[in-house]
Amino acid sequence: MRLLRLIAAFACIVLGAIVGALNTQRVVLDLGLITLPTSLGLGILLALLLGVLVGGTILAVGVVAPIRRRLRRAEAAARLPRHQD
Repeated sequence: MRLLRLIAAFACIVLGAIVGALNTQRVVLDLGLITLPTSLGLGILLALLLGVLVGGTILAVGVVAPIRRRLRRAEAAARLPRHQD
């Protein structure tokens, strides 16, 4: 499993370097308050990274947090002594 993660990380780094090398045109990112001059490749990679971070946050809030809450309730219920009639 560790080797698979290493291979995936290396592949992402290589693909990022290729995208950056193929898109060397200069662009200006206007963020309202500031403008950032950068290369198109870096802009694409930053947009992808931002999308992954926002998607991961939405997934964590929408799926993982409710599951953890249910797990805590189930663990608390399992610790209570059982009454036998």
